[in-house]
Amino acid sequence: MGGQDRGGQDREIAADAAAGTIDVSIVMPCLDEVRALPTAIASARAALETLAAKGLAGEIVIADNGSTDGSQALAESLGARVVPVAERGYGAALAGGFQAARGRYLVKGDADGS
Repeated sequence: MGGQDRGGQDREIAADAAAGTIDVSIVMPCLDEVRALPTAIASARAALETLAAKGLAGEIVIADNGSTDGSQALAESLGARVVPVAERGYGAALAGGFQAARGRYLVKGDADGS
């Protein structure tokens, strides 16, 4: 499609972004990742900025699995939305984050940067 006008599709995406619709959710399970979160969230933010330049709106969701090191407050201070996931385990945290995500497209990240 390189350089071709996709017509209504581009206008629809731009309208959705302007209306507050979330196109992409980057979901990261988290358990006591206070040291790694700044880098992980900065990477996710950079990806969302690239998508925003294409007219796509996004969010960063931290699916917290019971952190006790201040990860939740740090993530919120860095602009991420934190959702608590009570059921223990990486898979449960990921599933809980996906359930809470508002985006039409879901991207899995990891709070430790891996």
